[in-house]
Amino acid sequence: MSLSYGIHDTETTIQDSLGDAISHGMIVSNLAYLVGKELKLSEEECYNLAVAGMLHDIGKLRLRSYVYEEKEAKLNIDELRYVRLHSTLGYAILKEQGYPDEVTNAVLYHHENIDGTGYPNNLVGEAIPLSARILRVCDAFGALVSNRPYREAFDIETALMIMIEEVKCFDMKVFLAFQKVSMSVQMRLMLKDMGIRN
Repeated sequence: MSLSYGIHDTETTIQDSLGDAISHGMIVSNLAYLVGKELKLSEEECYNLAVAGMLHDIGKLRLRSYVYEEKEAKLNIDELRYVRLHSTLGYAILKEQGYPDEVTNAVLYHHENIDGTGYPNNLVGEAIPLSARILRVCDAFGALVSNRPYREAFDIETALMIMIEEVKCFDMKVFLAFQKVSMSVQMRLMLKDMGIRN
């Protein structure tokens, strides 16, 4: 079954309101923590995942002054190039603030795809830090279950189907752990509390 979605559907936009940005960060943070637990990572690693999840799009704050985006419009190619700087800007901001490498590297590489088609460095496979591979999956899901200026949020099942169609972008071990978490009562309740439709 082919679903109708576009390249922008798995990325958050820079015109999101502060409330939307915080909500997205909370979703990614909570999911990253739960996926880390599912992968049997240490409490410190899970904590760092939660911090990175909350702050992963902080670079978009600097971009707001560079790119003006109409509420009803999708990004054009030039604007998309600017938006893709957000992970590098976020890395610099967090490095400047003294965050640990586990957090800063997760933020820097959270749009790298396991097959090498991501950004900023087109890393492949294990060259991408595990924390970034986890954020990649959680961020894509968080974007899909959120409203966009050009579409309503997808429900959880549809979001998962879209992610399965794009599974080449994700680390399979991480994606399978995420799928397990996505079926948990804990995740469903968390999303419900945040106003995400099941």
